[in-house]
Formats: sequence, C-alpha cells, structure tokens
Amino acid sequence: MTAYARESLLLTFRSLRAIPRVPERILDVTIQPVVFILLFRYVFGSAIHVPGISNYSNYLMPGLIAQGLAFGMIGTGVATSHDMAEGVLDRFRSMPVSRLSIVTGQVLGQFAEGVLGLAVYTVIGLVCGWRPSFGLAGALEWVGLMLLGTFAFTWAGAYLGMLVRSPDAMQGIGFTVVFPLAFLGGAFVPIAGMDAIPRAIAQWDPISALVAASRHLADGTGSSGSWLLSHGELAMVIWSLLMLAIFIPLALRRFNNTVSA
Repeated sequence: MTAYARESLLLTFRSLRAIPRVPERILDVTIQPVVFILLFRYVFGSAIHVPGISNYSNYLMPGLIAQGLAFGMIGTGVATSHDMAEGVLDRFRSMPVSRLSIVTGQVLGQFAEGVLGLAVYTVIGLVCGWRPSFGLAGALEWVGLMLLGTFAFTWAGAYLGMLVRSPDAMQGIGFTVVFPLAFLGGAFVPIAGMDAIPRAIAQWDPISALVAASRHLADGTGSSGSWLLSHGELAMVIWSLLMLAIFIPLALRRFNNTVSA
C-alpha cells in the first residue's frame, strides 16, 4: 500500500506538472465557468423569472456549480483518451509501477483540476451576487458533497475516455450524453415547469440530485416531484457511491485489457 500510494502521488504530480506547459488544458475549469456565469446570469437571467425567487443569482449559482462538476467528466475523458492515443500508457507499462497506481494518478490529477473549477465557480459566483445562507456546518457539508460528486464524475469520465479512440470522439460523445442531462438538471429553471417527458427524465437524473442537494444546502430551497428531488443530499450520496462502485472496476478492467492488448 505504501508503494501504491507513493506511485499514485508521483503520477498525479506528473499530470499536474503538464499544466504550465499546456495551460489550455484547464480552460474548461477556469475560463468556461466565467463564461457560463456571465452568460446565464446577465444575458439569459434577465429574461428568466422563477416564481418566489427575488435574487436569481441565489437560485442559479448552486445549480450552475453542480452542473459544472458534471461537465468536468468530459475534460477527464478527453485527457484520458489523449494519454491513451499518445502512447503514454505504453511507456508507463514498461515502468516498475502497479497498473492501479497509473489509473489512480490519472483520476487524481483530473480530480485536482475539478477542485480548481469548483473554486473558480464559487469565487466568481460570490462576485456576481451569490449570497449563500449556510453556516459553517452547512458550508462543510456542501463542500464535501461537491467533492464527492466531482470524484464520482471523474471516475466516470476516465472510463469513458478509455472506451473511445480519440479525444475528439470523447468530446462529441461527452457533450451528447452530459449536455442534455445537465440542462435537464434544474440548474436554470424549475423542473416542475417542464413538459411531461423531460420532467420525468429530470426527476431521476443524477445531475438533478446534485443540483437539488447543492441548492438546498446553499439557501434552504427544497424541491419536490420525486424521492430523488425531495432527498437531494441522500440521493446524491447514493448516486455517487453507485457511480464509484460501477466505474472504478470498469475503468480498471478496461485499462488492464487495453494494456494487455
């Protein structure tokens, strides 16, 4: 375990050391949050009126942050697919390190970038008028939940990145899968106002659980329509643990099969 931890940390730092040489790889967690916040707060936000909500920033930001964590799955998949396409894994295979540490290092590096994105979203949101009402305990619970969600979506992205043959393919597949689910998650408008079919999907969307939990912890606003929405925090923990239980073994199996081939 000591060797595994040491190797995983070394490979994580290897991933992070590439950022100064290729700074554009973190545009999705630095520039994209700023664009999303400014666009949906000051452009679309001027035309969106949520009943009972006087400050749209307080409604928007918890959902937008949760949605940003889900979009981080695409960046993880692209980075993983790039390393596989460039033969990085072949070079690691010749090194005296465990295969588990290679995958762990990849995921932890992308997780660190996701945490940076979370910080950017939070700071810019506060600058743009977001005023969460949680205390210290609520803030810690909110941060813990966001980190758990980031970790789960990072593993999902790593697995998807191993399935495709190129970063471009991952980009396309990621947006095809994540984009609709993210916008159905209730970040911008209430799920209750959607038509019957999208509402039925949104009520059991894992991103909806993350949005509902984030919003409830940040400003005490509750959601209804399904068990998942009414129990956002518990539902998000269950979804995250379920995703980890599924995607960690799938990612390790896919990696072993790919390297063996």
